[in-house]
Amino acid sequence: MKIDIVSHIAPPKFKVALGRIRPDLEKHLEQVPTLYDMDRRFKIMDKYEGLKQVTTVSMTAALPFSDPDVAVDCAQRINDEQAELVQKYPDRFAAAVASVPMTDMDETLKELDRALGQLKLKGVQLFTPINNKRWDLPAFMPLFQKMCDFDLPIWIHPAKPIDRSDYGNYFIDHVFGWPYESTAFMTHLVLGGIFERLPRLKILIHHCGALVPFFDQRMVEVFHGSGTVHGMNLPEGLSRPAIDYFKMFYTDTALSGGTAGLMCGHTFFGAEKLLFGTDMPYDGELGNRVTWRTIESVEKMAVSEADKQMIFADNAKKLLGLEE
Repeated sequence: MKIDIVSHIAPPKFKVALGRIRPDLEKHLEQVPTLYDMDRRFKIMDKYEGLKQVTTVSMTAALPFSDPDVAVDCAQRINDEQAELVQKYPDRFAAAVASVPMTDMDETLKELDRALGQLKLKGVQLFTPINNKRWDLPAFMPLFQKMCDFDLPIWIHPAKPIDRSDYGNYFIDHVFGWPYESTAFMTHLVLGGIFERLPRLKILIHHCGALVPFFDQRMVEVFHGSGTVHGMNLPEGLSRPAIDYFKMFYTDTALSGGTAGLMCGHTFFGAEKLLFGTDMPYDGELGNRVTWRTIESVEKMAVSEADKQMIFADNAKKLLGLEE
């Protein structure tokens, strides 16, 4: 079995509802039909024996809507249909991830109780940044505490707008800016002491740990010497070296292929924190290309078969509490 922990979807009924208020966003989704056309999606999945997906909505309530009422309605529609899809296609979808209206924390917590408690969704997806606010601010602590209470993970996906004119239209923001946003989120949580206060918090960071695995020793050196060299000391209150908290994140294999990068992530996080994820269906073959390239890159890793089994399925089962 292979459980794709990061597989994007636009539930069909939600897509239609979205089009009534934001036809531009519906048109954007229609560029990738395997987001909402289940028959086309399943034809791709059929190529890979034992493949199941955990669905994450590509256009959540937190992303396009600033009106609280619209955001709440959007989140409810998404979560209801996500639950329906899992129930209707249990052989295709192992689980689904909730959306929440980040315009209002009370409504966010209320929808989490409904989505995770009643609908039995298996976590929540958040985008970063949210209104350019740091994630270590007290305003977000109730959300983190709620997820600890449910003992379910938070998916973090970067969502800085893609600027196609950045540095001469060379896709710099998209290729390199998004991993930076994820790394900034990780650093805010670590140095802001969130893991110190909530050690049971489970967060799945996108793109194989973003910049952290490659720059781990640079981080160690800067954190160690910044006070002496630049007069910039780390915040007080951490009982362990900062790098230890970065190792508390979970991460995925969504590097679009690339075994060397996966080995870097495996070395930093360990096999038990690395989960198979493809980023389907965002590729030139509407999901097929990233799926086979990611599977191939994991299979080529110079690790044990037991580690590969953990990456492909066992870690997801444990993290989400999935039944055998």
